[in-house]
Amino acid sequence: MPDPVVAIRLMLSWPTGPRLQDLMRWNAAKRVDPAARHGYIRVMASSAPTASPAAAPSIPDGDAEVLPILIAPNPILKARARAVTPADADTVRALIPRMFTTMYRAPGIGLAAPQVGVRLRLTVVDLMPDDARAPIVLVNPEVIAASTELATREEGCLSLPNQYADVTRPARVKVRYYDQTGARREIEADGLLAVCLQHEIDHLDGVLFVDHISALKRNMLMRKLAKEMRLKDA
Repeated sequence: MPDPVVAIRLMLSWPTGPRLQDLMRWNAAKRVDPAARHGYIRVMASSAPTASPAAAPSIPDGDAEVLPILIAPNPILKARARAVTPADADTVRALIPRMFTTMYRAPGIGLAAPQVGVRLRLTVVDLMPDDARAPIVLVNPEVIAASTELATREEGCLSLPNQYADVTRPARVKVRYYDQTGARREIEADGLLAVCLQHEIDHLDGVLFVDHISALKRNMLMRKLAKEMRLKDA
């Protein structure tokens, strides 16, 4: 039986349409730019792949505490986070609603625990397709497959406010993780979701999006960020 990592149940997106490869062929035929879409998601429960998703309560947005987001070059952002264990259940249970509230208020579409000073392999994601909340909790996520095809997209980060750069990553990925109930799941994603998942998992390994660009561009962005933070604190 899965470990009860967290008691809170959140809604996950379940497939009703074509498989990933069919969707990619459809996009090619329709000449749809994957970077212009939110990203396709296929979520599978390893223990019950055909089960219906559980009804989800709304994510707290007013009652949960808003956590301070660490700003680069805070050393916690460059440290590898440790795996979540059953002993962390209470911490994770309390942290998830706070992370969602913090992410929504920022606003952002993804937030990793190290960004709020907690060195655990936990991240939350919500692309908010059609302006409707579709939150995903990923505990101990890992990329288990990536396409050889690459895609370049402009990225930003709540820990590097107002800084943006083009980053090249695999266009499609498969991610394995545990959800908030302890069930093991997998996601296949492309487009924005693929970027978001890779970006957030990078955070758990102490990697920022600027680590994927040239040293020259990275240094320019970091100097610009430092200057803006000094002016803000003045």
